[in-house]
Amino acid sequence: MDIKTNSLYAQMQSMQLEATGNRMSNLENNITPVNQSTSDFGSMLKQAVNAVNDVQQEAKEKRNAFEMGDRSVTLADTMITASKAGIAFDATVQIRNKFVEAYKEIMSMQV
Repeated sequence: MDIKTNSLYAQMQSMQLEATGNRMSNLENNITPVNQSTSDFGSMLKQAVNAVNDVQQEAKEKRNAFEMGDRSVTLADTMITASKAGIAFDATVQIRNKFVEAYKEIMSMQV
């Protein structure tokens, strides 16, 4: 599902105008972009999830290296990396939960 904040905002404005009886032409003439950045929410979210995945892969590699007896990897490094991966995953789950909660709240709004 690719939801862009600008299009969501425009849809909400169009629904508001339809509810008040104004025409769509007014909406098209008066809309200004809300977000001037070049990246959309979907790509930023994908980058964040990929970063969390990279941290988890690094933790897995260190754990495997430690288990195989690699002397360059210490137990402390392995545990710190695993903790970072766990915290990053927990934060990602919390962000997802907040996003789903906000989406449900927006969808339940009456226009």
